[in-house]
Amino acid sequence: MRDVRAGVLSWVLPAAAFCGAFVPAALPGAQAFGYAATLAGLPAGGGLTAYVPAAVVGLLAAAAARVAPGRPWLLPVLALVDAVLRAPGLLLAVASYVAATTLRRPAPLALYAVPASLVAVIPQPGVGLVSALGGAPLFAWLPLALGLWAGARRQVVDGLRERARRLEREQSARTEQARAQERARIAREMHDVVTHRVSLMVLRAGALEINATDEKTAAEAELIRATGKDALTELRAVLGVLDEEDGDYHPRPTLAELDWLLEQSRSAGVPVERHEEGDPGALPVMVQHTAYRVVQEALTNIHKHAGRAATQVVLRHLPAALHIDVRNAAPPSPALDLPGGGSGLLGLRERVELLGGEFTAGAEPDGGFLVSVRLPT
Repeated sequence: MRDVRAGVLSWVLPAAAFCGAFVPAALPGAQAFGYAATLAGLPAGGGLTAYVPAAVVGLLAAAAARVAPGRPWLLPVLALVDAVLRAPGLLLAVASYVAATTLRRPAPLALYAVPASLVAVIPQPGVGLVSALGGAPLFAWLPLALGLWAGARRQVVDGLRERARRLEREQSARTEQARAQERARIAREMHDVVTHRVSLMVLRAGALEINATDEKTAAEAELIRATGKDALTELRAVLGVLDEEDGDYHPRPTLAELDWLLEQSRSAGVPVERHEEGDPGALPVMVQHTAYRVVQEALTNIHKHAGRAATQVVLRHLPAALHIDVRNAAPPSPALDLPGGGSGLLGLRERVELLGGEFTAGAEPDGGFLVSVRLPT
């Protein structure tokens, strides 16, 4: 749609230039020539003698308006010559508008405005001085002012569009960065979980190798232990690029540490209540840790934007899923609204969706905020 509109607009000025040159000649009582009628003895009446030169000038003016962005002087010069040979009119107005929008610097614009004003006020044959004085404001000054305003507006709009595109690129970059960081954290956590499990396998295989009663069992145990050690080495090499600066890998928190997390918020003055429904059962470590991170990030946002608003943390243990709701009421007083990176919820969404879960977050009608997550178990 935008391309179609741009294509239509590109033909507006050429059509206006042709009409500005041809239409006045077709009016009753039109003059074929102005100054030339007295200087060269050419006929001043209308009819065919008016249509032919008007059509020729109109076609030349349309072509000049079409190439005005690259050759801004063609149409103004043609309009000035036409105003001398015939009479100043709509073509001079179109040329003044084009000059104002294409001649960027003040000096070239003044170089056109002065002769255009003089040509517009010099009386034509059969036209009084008072009527001629109105030609400059009508055919030169007003189109120049409109053209300058249109050019300034175009610059402002182009600047706003470029700013919007830049902000969109920056937002996209921040989103991708947040996703990359979250994936890196998830990769580290998977490293912890897999390393722990494989390490247990290696230890048990080593114990089985020592206590084996026959050589075949000992050989199989030794093979399992060696394979496990190789797997640990390769896993460490693949994920080594994600290693933290201190290289210190600690077990990631799970739902067992959730009460400690809530107590931290309570000590900061945030009234937090925990409700749990259903039988927890044996949840996967990654599900527990993701649930912990969901609650942690939701509480962080409450600290930043809701102050000491009453908060409820609800865990629902369903047959095949864990549902977490963190809902805070409307802030009792204006919160500090501390600045943040704006990537916390984006990171949570990425983390939850990587586990095949569902994530929603948004404001409530009562002024509160809800973070809701469903994790398959």
